Amino acid sequence: MTQRVRYIIFLKDIFQLSVSCFGGPQAHLAYYQRTLVDKRKYLTEQELLELYALCQIVPGPTSTQTLTSVGYRLGGPNLAYLTLLIWMLPSVAIMTIAGILIGSFQEKELSLAFTRFIQPMAVGFVAYAAYTISLKTVNTTVGFILMVASAVTSYFVKTPIIFPVILLVAGTITAFNYKLHPKEAKKKFDVPWANFFLWAGVFIAAAALGGITKALPIKIFENFYRNGSLIFGGGQVLVPMLYTEFVQYAKPLHYPTSPTEFLSGYALAQAIPGPVFSFSSYLGALSMREFGVGGEVLGAIMAAAGIFLPGTFLIFFVIRIWDSLKKFRPIRASLEGINAANAGLVAAAAVLLFQPLDNTVSNFGLTIGTFCLLAFTRLPSWVIIGSGLALGFLMP
Repeated sequence: MTQRVRYIIFLKDIFQLSVSCFGGPQAHLAYYQRTLVDKRKYLTEQELLELYALCQIVPGPTSTQTLTSVGYRLGGPNLAYLTLLIWMLPSVAIMTIAGILIGSFQEKELSLAFTRFIQPMAVGFVAYAAYTISLKTVNTTVGFILMVASAVTSYFVKTPIIFPVILLVAGTITAFNYKLHPKEAKKKFDVPWANFFLWAGVFIAAAALGGITKALPIKIFENFYRNGSLIFGGGQVLVPMLYTEFVQYAKPLHYPTSPTEFLSGYALAQAIPGPVFSFSSYLGALSMREFGVGGEVLGAIMAAAGIFLPGTFLIFFVIRIWDSLKKFRPIRASLEGINAANAGLVAAAAVLLFQPLDNTVSNFGLTIGTFCLLAFTRLPSWVIIGSGLALGFLMP
């Protein structure tokens, strides 16, 4: 089989995954195992798990980075970027359309009452995400304290600057526990800096252009690029940062997103296949609603590019040096604090997201019920959210 034919088959497999993978990174991994390892044998199970573990400790969308890393190993950067495009395109397109429709409803003063059930259900998803992240990452007293401190700090300090500060402080604290990790033989290694400089160059250029031009599309790209450079884990970790910037802190940045719109979009993102990070395109479209459909599509593209690119640049950089980098104990030790802080941020987000809702028995029940369905049943997320939408349309 020629390399070109093999690449075409690989990209077809990626497209099939993009329209069939529901759930977060943990759920996606099972799909990857069946298609990429068992069926096609593009790599071994051990190689897939190692790539997945590596992507969990690099900022960005874990499941997306895992797929692009496989593409990178098979065909270099060109195949990796095609993999990224095909993987994200279906969900980004769906969420862009959703953003345009929701924005149109609001402009025409049409009721969003049909979303009233999926809003508290979205809070249930976030609460469950906080629960699962904490179970997997918080195993020590220090981790528990950092989780609680991060949750309390992010709840009361409502500014986007607090998130990188929390992650940096938490990672630094546990880095001092490096002696708990076994020593590994170190060797001198050369660092290919090209992709790191690419990531940093885009970061600086976007910030500078946004500050100079004040152009909303550039500011949207910069916002998502910055957040995509700071997020460790799945799309659930994205929620507290985006909620702060697009709802709580929206006025000075001119991102007119209401809590109702935010929760409705996040719930929809849980119900479609592909990366949860596609939620960014929904917010990008809403942020540009004043400029018509063309502006909304542009906003969605800038948001999606901003959120997906930094993790891609960084994984291309790290994948080349990981075998040497992971031998440094402080690097491994810092991950405990970063992961614990992430669990706290998501827990605080669940509380903040529920606050704009009415304190009714129905909303409490839907939030708790969604959490229980996710924790104790195997119902797919799209079934849960689809049921909530159906109830919203059928019940007056």
